[in-house]
Amino acid sequence: MSRAPRWAIVVPTIGRPCLQAMLDSLAAQRTDDAHPAPVEVVLVDDRPGRVDPLTASLPGVDWPLRVVRGYGRGPAAARNRGWRATHESAPEWISFLDDDVILPDGWLSGLVDDLAACGPDTGATQASIRVPRPTDRPPTDWERNVAALEGADWATADMAYRRAALEQVAGFDERFPRAFREDADLALRVRRAGWSLARGARHIIHPVRPADDGVSLRLQAGNADDALMRRLHGPRWREVAQAPGGGFGYHVATVAGALVAAGGA
Repeated sequence: MSRAPRWAIVVPTIGRPCLQAMLDSLAAQRTDDAHPAPVEVVLVDDRPGRVDPLTASLPGVDWPLRVVRGYGRGPAAARNRGWRATHESAPEWISFLDDDVILPDGWLSGLVDDLAACGPDTGATQASIRVPRPTDRPPTDWERNVAALEGADWATADMAYRRAALEQVAGFDERFPRAFREDADLALRVRRAGWSLARGARHIIHPVRPADDGVSLRLQAGNADDALMRRLHGPRWREVAQAPGGGFGYHVATVAGALVAAGGA
């Protein structure tokens, strides 16, 4: 029987209440010899300025949990801070999770199975994203927009990267300050470096979070990230990255979570 992979979790956060709900769902996961717990869980506190210590816990389990500061430089920089902080625990894989997802029963065993199924040339494996719809009424426009996440490629809501691949390409490009296109950019660079990217069998739940009145203005700032993608990867970057056009609905869905949070922080 092959050895189970060593893996760690990195979660960038600005301390929203949904963080603890995500950690509760993580702590509820079952482990066994073939599906071991993460060697550590790293939370990157990306609140800017001087703030009170982040309060978070993994109830009922003794998995190593620590918090490192990200200082409000954005999710790309926060994820880099997190995965580089795991050097002492030496994981082979880094599982990136967003702080607003819920991990269903069986997620951990599904992730470990996905990692074990990766060949030596596979640099990353992504989960499927499921967005709950209301059952007692038609979904709102906002809910339909967020549901577009179900078709997202290489979304770091749940994306595990081989540490060697991250080291080879120097991680996320911190010139992407928002939760938009930084994941597609990393996937393109990892693939260009010779690694393949896989779709795993696991899935996560991405609840719809409330939007505020200013979200559309903040979302428009993502146009600068599209311009950076074109400069870095050429005029056909959308086709190569399997990224859809700039329709507002998809744009809202892929950027909304972090930007709504930033607007309400």
